[in-house]
Amino acid sequence: MVARMSSWRDAALREMGLGPIWHLRGRESEHSLVAEPIRSVAAGGFGIGCTAPPALPPMAEPPVRVSAPQASQPALVPPRVPAGAGARVQAPATAEGAPPPVAGRSERAARIAALDWDALESDIRACQACVLCERRKQAVPGVGDRQANWMLVGEGPGAEEDQRGEPFVGQAGRLLDNMLAALGLARGRDVYIANAVKCRPPHNRTPERSEVAACLPYLDRQIELVQPRLLVALGRPAAQALLDRELAISAARGKRFERRGIPVVVTYHPAYLLRNPQDKAKAWEDLCFARRLMAETAR
Repeated sequence: MVARMSSWRDAALREMGLGPIWHLRGRESEHSLVAEPIRSVAAGGFGIGCTAPPALPPMAEPPVRVSAPQASQPALVPPRVPAGAGARVQAPATAEGAPPPVAGRSERAARIAALDWDALESDIRACQACVLCERRKQAVPGVGDRQANWMLVGEGPGAEEDQRGEPFVGQAGRLLDNMLAALGLARGRDVYIANAVKCRPPHNRTPERSEVAACLPYLDRQIELVQPRLLVALGRPAAQALLDRELAISAARGKRFERRGIPVVVTYHPAYLLRNPQDKAKAWEDLCFARRLMAETAR
């Protein structure tokens, strides 16, 4: 079984353009990054000038999860961080950095904050809060384990997602599945996947700030229901939605952010990596960083 899991993970890394696989010599600590350089990837047609993926520590057994709050419990779920651990609570957005207000948003957000899973997904599918609803085939709420420790947030649905009603399908979805497999994870197994906006922007353009703001109560409620131990922002729009600030991926990579006490890691969107395969090695570094943060929260 161990050999089969290792082979599966190695195949996923090769699919990401990060082969051949090199393993650490001796017994290193879980934070060690000592490895030999990766050679050129013949299949991908490019070389990666970085160190090889480090051996990952075994995934800790997920802690016992409490049931998500139901409709009778509209209050926000308190962050699951021990007192004195130095957690930073996200301050309210300033007028300068906040998205444009949405008419009736506070009343609507309060209503959404009281919804259970079924009511939330029905509300998303019927939403008409912004212009994105006008050209969608269907809204895309999210998919995966509703009590996951990992929650991944992307930008918005593409054409195939709009057709099928599921996030991250097609080539970008297959690359994301390979990224998860490299960590020993899988879609729907301790992973929940959502988007910052739930309807496809025309021509796959970047969502506007008002559109992200209209969908933010849905993302907030999904996070409250899932109660993840780690949030991974896939791309700049997702990072800005989670952190409520302007940022660049290149400057945000490798840093720990927080959203209401939950650690946030920022990395590239899989669609970007398909266009820029030379950055797959950086994405792998980000995933290793996320894995270390997850291991730290389990202690």
